[in-house]
Amino acid sequence: MKRIGLVVKEDHKARNKADEFERWLQSKDVEVVRRESILPSAESFDKDLKNAPSDLFCVFVLGGDGTFLSAVRWIGDQKIPILGVKFGQIGFLAETTEDDLFPAAESVLANRFKTIPRARLLVEVRRANRIVARETILNDVVINKGALARLANIRTFIDNQYLTTYRADGLIIATPTGSTAYSLAAGGPIVHPAVPCIVMTPICPFTLTNRPLIVPDTVRITIGLTEEASDLMLTFDGQAGLAINHDVNIVIQKGPTPVQMITFADRGYFDVLKAKLRWSGGRA
Repeated sequence: MKRIGLVVKEDHKARNKADEFERWLQSKDVEVVRRESILPSAESFDKDLKNAPSDLFCVFVLGGDGTFLSAVRWIGDQKIPILGVKFGQIGFLAETTEDDLFPAAESVLANRFKTIPRARLLVEVRRANRIVARETILNDVVINKGALARLANIRTFIDNQYLTTYRADGLIIATPTGSTAYSLAAGGPIVHPAVPCIVMTPICPFTLTNRPLIVPDTVRITIGLTEEASDLMLTFDGQAGLAINHDVNIVIQKGPTPVQMITFADRGYFDVLKAKLRWSGGRA
């Protein structure tokens, strides 16, 4: 008997479809491990987050990108394939739609799919040489100031070599997958998911020459804050957050385990990109 995970957005429409889908799976002798999407929390990284069962054949996600990121966090570092089913507004991470859910599920149950690895970042927050938070993220880690805070002074090092001190509202460190999320809204580049890199995008920098930077995914990024830093928040994939100040160092590097995203042969990355960004134009 196959066991399949089902992560569902807290939404009436998504829950109704999940109920129907769960009954359909059970009729095919599939055991379902269902989980409601965890709402983002400022302190949820401190809680004991139980990972998905290791014997899951795959995980279906009924919701938008936020629900998908919640499901990825539930999977943790396990190599469980995951499939997004769009119920949100944007859905860059969704492979299929609500209307195509059952045909897609038929293909998955029959092993007619492939997986594409998506790189993640390992983020450690250290205080006095002690790790106080450790997260693996698929999209981005963000340093952001509060509404009443002054510009943040963010000291940044690449492989222990000083790069610059960003004077900005914040700083986004993103994967190629996350390049179409917050980083894009802040003026960062769109990067194909197969490109082995990390994107660094300052948020509203005071110095106009502080532009987005793409570095190899082999580097180790270390970030510190100046002593006057206050009212700053570090967020992980928009799912969990931590209040930070000058007494922490943040170390970011490529994570050891990529996310295994289910894909089908008839869906290309550039088709998704053009559709989501509503690009238009004549034929070549």
